[in-house]
Amino acid sequence: MESTRRDFLKTAAFLGGTVVFTEVISPLLGPRNRVAAATLLGGNDYPFDRPETQLYTACLQCHNACAIKVKIHNGVAVKIDGNPYSPMTMLPQIEYGASPRDAARVDGKLCPKGQAGVQTLYDPYRIVKVLKRAGKRGEGKWITIPFEQAINEIVNGGNLFGEGNVPGLKDIYVLRDAALAKDLATDAAAVAAKKMTLDEFKAKHKEHLDLLIDPDHPDLGPKNNQLVFMAGRIEHGRVEFAKRWLNNAFGSPNYFEHTTICEQSHHIAYARMTDQWSGGKWSGGKTHLKPDALNARFIIYFGTSPFEANFGPTNMVERITAGLADGRLKIAVVDPRLSKTAAKAWKWVPIRPGTDAALALGMIRWILDNQRYDAAFLSAANKAAAKAAGETTWTNATYLVRVEKDGPGALLRGSEAGLVNKSEEEKDGKKVTTYVTPDGSAVFTEDPFVVSVGGALVPVNPYDDKNSVVGDLLATATAGEVPVKTAFQLLRELVSEKSVEEWAAAAGVSANDIVILAREFTSYGKQAAAELYRGAVQHTNGYYNAQAIITLNLLIGNVDWTGGLGPGGGHWHEIGDKPGQPFPVGPGLHPGKLTAFGVKLTREGSKYDASTLFTGFPAKRPWYPFSGSVWQEVLPSAAEGYPYPIKALFLHMGASVYTTPAGNQQVEILKDPTKIPLFFACDIVIGEQSMYADYIFPDTTYFERFESTPHASPDIQQKHSQVRTPVVAPIPETVKVFGEEMPINMEAIMLAIAEKLSLPGYGPDGFDKGLGFTKQEDWYLKLIANIAWGDKDGDSVPEASDEELALFRQARRHLPKSVFDEARWKQALGDDDSLWRKVVYVINRGGRFEAWDKGYAGAKLGHPFGNLFSLYVENVAKAKNSMTGTRFSGLPIFEPIRDSMGKEIKDDGFDLQLITWKEVFATQSRTPGNYWTQGGALLPENYILLNAQDAERLGLRDGDAARLVSKSNPDGLWDLGNGRKEAMVGKVRIVQGIRPGVVGVSFHYGHWAYGATDVVVDGLTIKADPRRGRGLNPNAAMRADGAVKAVCLSDPIGGSASFYDTWVKVQRV
Repeated sequence: MESTRRDFLKTAAFLGGTVVFTEVISPLLGPRNRVAAATLLGGNDYPFDRPETQLYTACLQCHNACAIKVKIHNGVAVKIDGNPYSPMTMLPQIEYGASPRDAARVDGKLCPKGQAGVQTLYDPYRIVKVLKRAGKRGEGKWITIPFEQAINEIVNGGNLFGEGNVPGLKDIYVLRDAALAKDLATDAAAVAAKKMTLDEFKAKHKEHLDLLIDPDHPDLGPKNNQLVFMAGRIEHGRVEFAKRWLNNAFGSPNYFEHTTICEQSHHIAYARMTDQWSGGKWSGGKTHLKPDALNARFIIYFGTSPFEANFGPTNMVERITAGLADGRLKIAVVDPRLSKTAAKAWKWVPIRPGTDAALALGMIRWILDNQRYDAAFLSAANKAAAKAAGETTWTNATYLVRVEKDGPGALLRGSEAGLVNKSEEEKDGKKVTTYVTPDGSAVFTEDPFVVSVGGALVPVNPYDDKNSVVGDLLATATAGEVPVKTAFQLLRELVSEKSVEEWAAAAGVSANDIVILAREFTSYGKQAAAELYRGAVQHTNGYYNAQAIITLNLLIGNVDWTGGLGPGGGHWHEIGDKPGQPFPVGPGLHPGKLTAFGVKLTREGSKYDASTLFTGFPAKRPWYPFSGSVWQEVLPSAAEGYPYPIKALFLHMGASVYTTPAGNQQVEILKDPTKIPLFFACDIVIGEQSMYADYIFPDTTYFERFESTPHASPDIQQKHSQVRTPVVAPIPETVKVFGEEMPINMEAIMLAIAEKLSLPGYGPDGFDKGLGFTKQEDWYLKLIANIAWGDKDGDSVPEASDEELALFRQARRHLPKSVFDEARWKQALGDDDSLWRKVVYVINRGGRFEAWDKGYAGAKLGHPFGNLFSLYVENVAKAKNSMTGTRFSGLPIFEPIRDSMGKEIKDDGFDLQLITWKEVFATQSRTPGNYWTQGGALLPENYILLNAQDAERLGLRDGDAARLVSKSNPDGLWDLGNGRKEAMVGKVRIVQGIRPGVVGVSFHYGHWAYGATDVVVDGLTIKADPRRGRGLNPNAAMRADGAVKAVCLSDPIGGSASFYDTWVKVQRV
């Protein structure tokens, strides 16, 4: 039955069919040609500079999560601007102590997609009610059902679709005893470590073997692990909420975010290079450092365009353009495409995609040959030496590395060199191990590293702040029968394997380009930096690319210096892990907490050769010991049942089918209930992946919900904790959980399941006796309270005055009690009036923001990294590739593009290398319905960008329709199942600003859901809006691995999905 416009408006399953949309929201927003708010609302008075019409929260049109103020009229959000309290959106920001009444007349800056966010909030295709499929998966047929019915069916299972029995969550939640879970976890780990035999394990746990996925492989964990949670754009607060529910209450470790399709190898490279040595292992590294662009004099941007994306345009652009305008700053951009940032650069270097390490290693070769590195910085072997040199950070450049037969391996230890003797003694009933020099002059709590000092081997503790050790940068020696070399020596030998000209040839650039970049980079002392992001790392060699680029920063010793590289201001800790914070919900406050254990579905964080599944190389599928959230591997692993099959998938706000290279190969997995027996999703719309779900629950947008503190970009030097709280009434329908009224969203689903299954840590005594966890604010307000209290005693914000409290209430007068009830909110804080006032103080300003001057300390950054930075990454060097059995490198080697078995990819006959990027006004989700920007006004569709030389060779003209085809997808089609296919066809745009031999397609168009396709709900056909389906999504053309099933090429160390390693043809249609 096809619907008319009148029928659509009667379909209450979507926002567009509700009375509030047609009678209240739509008239206020109006068409774009009525953009002046004052005119739209009548008169010349601008009514939104009054504090009672403004509420502060945080954006989520992209991951930058800018601090914003939302302007409200009659309960409707009509305008969004930047928050003037935040250094993210105002430079410099206003004082934190400024009254919200005074701040009301000051607006901060915001990018175009941020300002278009009201169209995300009021998207007419938003889901209001729960949908249950009424046909085959992906067929587009739905019925609306009550929330309570959906929860019951998901928990209890049964013959839910007339296709046979579906397991419910109660059938998966089998290990429920906290003490037993802890005991099983300990013993399973002992079996994997060969400290306990399998027979011993089975004898001890014979009564509980039925709880395990496979009793012969106890390290796979319990059947609880067969519930998997996948999350797209989820942020802090929600992250911890979901992990508490999945990991600590349900007992499954299988929580996955989408980071490997964004920039994961960037994060992993930084993390592994900044890991610290403690307790016999490397851990605790920082995943993200950035240049201090506000004071830098030269920055090289590798594979990133901060004027369009990165972390993110709102804060980064002004800092860069200020320097460009006043002549302080020069920038160079290394990118195959002439991006918006490259257009403003002193130099654009159109590199061959995937060869960033070659260019960086060529620069390093020149820098070392010409001795333009900071030898004093690199020679400091410990904290004391760094301090003596005026530094806060030091490196392991002088540490000696064992050179094994198959290459450099572990760092040399003092006991191996005969420099210390191991000593063990009992102290207070515990065994204490120390390492003592033969003459007893030095005692180490851990086996020390070794450096050469004037040719003599010396033990060194990196964290010794009293005894300075300055090592030799270039040294070769022998320890026993094993040759050893310094990390710096090994780096020099590595870059010397090729001349600058040869490194340039590998990168597809001129040797002169490398020399110019290297000379300029080393001409500004500490006030230069190399920055990288997605373009450099979403390759099979992405980790090494990142490590090479980061190494450039270490060579000039710019870490923690003004104008150099730093970790940013950070944030106040929200989960209560700082001493004295009022609500330690992270480390505690979880009665009956389960220990989630077992190899994760994607094998991330585990070593294949340290598991009971190890039977020699190769493994069935890759293992990722150094990475996490390997998004592209979740569904293929489930389909293959390796390391085990799953029974239920909970998808939140994500679409791996749309966002993942070769994601088209995952469609058949989603359609098949034998591969994923139960699939339920939570999203604001019917998305490209949730369209295959059994149930879709509505979700609240970032305007209607809480989140504690999206962590700010390291580009910002001030401590910064923006908070997200509801600013408008929720659009999804309201339901009752634990007797409390709340809107349907991710949190409501989790709370309802917790109530049905009696999960530990929820209910009237969920946090502690008398401290309940039955409402969403019970969680989030505690996190905000921790931010308000601060990270140490005496660090709290002031209490809100009576006047501020009155403003707080008045500004929320439009919110229903299910969202804002002051008594309920205070109750979540234990009815502590003082703490309540502090929380109000934070919320009234949209978060907590440090004073501008705290970001700097003279010539140094105000929040330094201040720790060991590894030029040579031992942890990586010791590990083996699970597929090839070969060891990884501790240095940033240059590798060609390879599949998971190490075979070089050479797709003969495909002549163009495919790249993608994002426009500043768009993302993969949320923005397809933003007609002010992506949907119509700025760029209604994307294009296939070709260099004029390639276009002439192919006989293509501007505006021609063309198809992308590849070895993995020779037909150039998205096969969406159920007989539906979409061609990867777009219009050609001929430009000079892209490297010849490269073809580019921006990535956020070509939707086949999200309102782009007709669906049938309760017998009514809801017509699509064709604007949402314009353009093309190139991901289906991207190279599948081939050596393993249904997955794209991936980085074996960083885990990144390969977006830029596919060769295609562009064929005229």
